Amino acid sequence: MRHIGAHLDVHVGLSTYLNIGILSIRQCIQALFREQQGHFHIDHEGQQIWLDELLWREFYQHILFDFPQVSKHLPFKENTLKLAWIEDSTALNAWQMGQTGIPIVDAGIRQMLSTGWMHNRVRMIVAMFLSKNLLIDWRLGEQWFMQHLIDGDLAANNGGWQWCASTGTDSVPYFRIFNPVSQSQKFDPQGDYIRTWVPELAHLDAKSIHDPYARNPDLKLNYPKPMVDLKQSRLRALEAFKGL
Repeated sequence: MRHIGAHLDVHVGLSTYLNIGILSIRQCIQALFREQQGHFHIDHEGQQIWLDELLWREFYQHILFDFPQVSKHLPFKENTLKLAWIEDSTALNAWQMGQTGIPIVDAGIRQMLSTGWMHNRVRMIVAMFLSKNLLIDWRLGEQWFMQHLIDGDLAANNGGWQWCASTGTDSVPYFRIFNPVSQSQKFDPQGDYIRTWVPELAHLDAKSIHDPYARNPDLKLNYPKPMVDLKQSRLRALEAFKGL
């Protein structure tokens, strides 16, 4: 669940095959070395990112082996057990169904519910929105992903969620909270990904589709308004983590 290429249509799609054992990590790296004619130094950015993703996957496998508590619904960082997560079943259900009013978040969830897969960058956005903007326990999101992802892997899924929630090893600093709207504008600039999975917004232009109610709060759409204010919810998350 880390950095990918410049746009949301850039992906390889090997995660499912790695997960069920059709491919091995060694086969993948050997294929990369053959492409590089045996050299470890990689000049191509896409290949470097791909290798980084494979290494993160293996890293989380080792974390699971050496720190088995993470497989028992416990955070890697013990002090985050004291976080005051918000129990809000209505908000959780809206997130689970892709009805948050945040287009990129809803697009990702709906893609997963429809296909069993979600783009890595969107997984990060979706996970951080739940754990930071909604301040809902990351473990509920982790469970939802495992129930629906065809490439669901305990180590990678747990590691990714704890990275986004700032509860895991080498996780994102708690004060670095993705703004889903700016992430959407950066990685889906024309809104094509959103149009595919949130057809209610398909008629909007590239500027409006990322945050449809921003310029006109009274706009009539068959789509919910944002369930939280992104700035206020960010400040709430910062205060929660500062109290640890």
